[in-house]
Amino acid sequence: MTGDRLFILGAGRAGRSLARALRAGGIQVTGLHGRHADAAEGITAGAPPESLGSATCVLVTVRDAQLEGALETLTTAAIAPAAIVLHASGSADPTGLGALRRTGHPCGTFHPLVALSDPEHAPQTLRGAWIGIDGDPEARMVSERLAAAVAANVLYIPPGEKARYHAAAVFASNFPTVLMCLAEELLRDAGIASDVARRALHPLFASAVENLRSGAGASALTGPIVRGDADTIARHLEALRAHPDTLDAYRALSRAALRWVREGQASGDGRLDEIERMLRATDRLPSSPTVA
Repeated sequence: MTGDRLFILGAGRAGRSLARALRAGGIQVTGLHGRHADAAEGITAGAPPESLGSATCVLVTVRDAQLEGALETLTTAAIAPAAIVLHASGSADPTGLGALRRTGHPCGTFHPLVALSDPEHAPQTLRGAWIGIDGDPEARMVSERLAAAVAANVLYIPPGEKARYHAAAVFASNFPTVLMCLAEELLRDAGIASDVARRALHPLFASAVENLRSGAGASALTGPIVRGDADTIARHLEALRAHPDTLDAYRALSRAALRWVREGQASGDGRLDEIERMLRATDRLPSSPTVA
């Protein structure tokens, strides 16, 4: 148990997940406030309840588009003097924090680097996960205690680097799904039934994730670029010409993989040079202006 008394503003999946996990970790959650009341889950709605005034920390878990409005609400609400204000956005640096700081409320970020889609399993999801934090020293100290309560690790977001930090999170959390959709689409276009394509690709995807557990960078890569197999790359590029957007993705990701493989090499490889030339040769040329 800590002395923190937490009020959560925002009762969507993230807010409800954090409330459940933090309570399980011994944090006193004094309120969970959203747009729609739910007595069974202890969710209030409407004007902020009196329990807001007893909280030593307010965690705002609304969507980014609603964040400035929620912070503005706090500037006029009866929150406790010097109460910490945290928000769970990984990308936003809301201007509304300025008004709260001017009235003596230290502010910062508490951004879980996991998908909080199921409140019931949130304690297990957050255990061992990482929480991105930044802000005023007092806010960071509270974030550290909240992370410890759910058995999570802390990642300190460097000043001015929030956009790059969040872009990295999008690469890790969103783009694998995009890649699977592209892979399934290619198999469907090759004449394989959708359900078969999905079932066939998921074990392959799972094995790639397992490789990441035991290695990093080029050591976790497999496939034609690692082998320097320029002939296979050439066949891929030819097959993908009918899918321009997928070809763009293949080329960009292959060039990134090529960089990691080269960094791990002790000497040059002529086949890798050949692969790079092929990948660059497939670059789209900008449209030429029409000449009258």
